[in-house]
Amino acid sequence: MQFETRTRKIQEGTVLSITGRMDAVTAPEIEKGLSALVDNGEKRLIIDLKDLEYISSAGLRSILVLAKRLKREEGNMVFANLQGHVMEVFRVSGFYALFTICDSVDDALGRLGKIS
Repeated sequence: MQFETRTRKIQEGTVLSITGRMDAVTAPEIEKGLSALVDNGEKRLIIDLKDLEYISSAGLRSILVLAKRLKREEGNMVFANLQGHVMEVFRVSGFYALFTICDSVDDALGRLGKIS
């Protein structure tokens, strides 16, 4: 399995869980799915990366594309449950400084409501 995404609509927005790998092969398809959420009016996202095993620069690029789009749409996103390699890549790349990172989806729910 390269990747799998699951979405769950909640009152505060949408939780998107990504499982597997986010690399040059899978990132374009994941980006397309994220873009479709925004196309359908979703502007408040929690990206749950608990089961994401690997992220490459292509995956980071897809996240930046979504972030720019959400900013234009006056939306926002929060990341939750970063683990292992993914957490290290976010730290080294500076994404920890760019985005709101939470330890859990529950924590992210609280933070999403406070971001404007």
